[in-house]
Amino acid sequence: MERRDFLKKSGRALALAAITGSTGFYFHNRTTTTAAGSVIEMPRFEVARNPDLPGLALARHENPIEAFRKSLDAIGGIGRFIEPGERVTIKPNVGWDRTPEQAANTNPLLVGEMVRQCLAAGADDVIVSDITCNDARRTFIRSGIKDEAERAGARVLLAADDDFLQADLNGELLTTWPVLKYFIETDKFINMPIVKQHSLSSCTIAMKNLYGILGGRRNQLHQRIDQSIVDLAAFVRPTLTVVDATRVLMRGGPQGGSLADVNIENSVLCATDQVAADSRGVEFLGLRGEMVGHIVLAEKSGLGRIDYRQAGYKEIV
Repeated sequence: MERRDFLKKSGRALALAAITGSTGFYFHNRTTTTAAGSVIEMPRFEVARNPDLPGLALARHENPIEAFRKSLDAIGGIGRFIEPGERVTIKPNVGWDRTPEQAANTNPLLVGEMVRQCLAAGADDVIVSDITCNDARRTFIRSGIKDEAERAGARVLLAADDDFLQADLNGELLTTWPVLKYFIETDKFINMPIVKQHSLSSCTIAMKNLYGILGGRRNQLHQRIDQSIVDLAAFVRPTLTVVDATRVLMRGGPQGGSLADVNIENSVLCATDQVAADSRGVEFLGLRGEMVGHIVLAEKSGLGRIDYRQAGYKEIV
C-alpha cells in the first residue's frame, strides 16, 4: 500500500472515531517537533553490552507470556532495558487484517505483556504503533493488538499526515526517508516481530519488521530488498528485540491466511543482537542464517552474528 492510500484510510478511521467515539484509539495533537524540510538523525537506542549475559535467549512454554518472561529474564530482565520516566515505543508486526491464529501479526498477548513489563519498570509512557499494509483501524482491531495493548496501559497510535519526519538513514540505498515520528521521538525502541516466510526475502523476522516505521513508497525498496533491510537495521538498532515464534507462518507469507500453513512452536526469543535473533528465528522455517541474503549482509556490515552461539545463546525449556 502506498503512503497516500494508507493516510486516506487512516483519515477516514479518524473521522469515524471522532463521530462515534467507538474505536478507543489515541491520536496525537497533530504537531511536530522539527521544521518542515529539515532532516534529523536517529537517536541511539541500544543498551550497553554485558559479557556476562547472553545476546539471545529462547524459551519454550505453552503459555506465551510464560515463555516471554523466562526469555526476558535470561538476558537480564526488563530493568536492564527500561528506566523510570522513559518513553518507550513498541513496534509489533501489525501488517495484515488477520486473526492471531493465522500468524500474520505478532501475538497480541506478547504485546500486552511487553507493555506491562515496561510500565512496571517505571516507563512514563508506552506507545504501540506500526504502519499497516491493510486498513489500519481494522488491522489493529482484528489482530487483537489494540485491545491487549490498551488493556495493559499503552497508547495505540495510528499514523496521520504530519506524523512523518524526514530522517537521514545514512544507508547505501536508504538515504533521506520519511519515518513515523513515534519511532524517533522516544527513549527506547522495542522491536516485536513474528517469524514468517516471506515471498521476496525468504523470511520476515526482526530486521525486516523495521519496514513498518517507514512512510513513502516502500515498494521501491523491494528491488534491492536485502540492502534496504540492512540499511534500516543499521539505522534503528533497537533497545530490545522480542521474536514471536509461538505460531510460525511456514508458507504464504507475509500475509498468510490458511491455518494449514501455521506451525505451533510455543517459543519466544529475546535478543540484543538482531542478526542473531534472525539467524535463530529462521531455523523455525527450516532455513539457516547463511541461506538468507539480508542476514549474511547484516553480519558483513557489522550488525551482529549469524552464529548466534558466538553472540551468547541460552535456551530454556
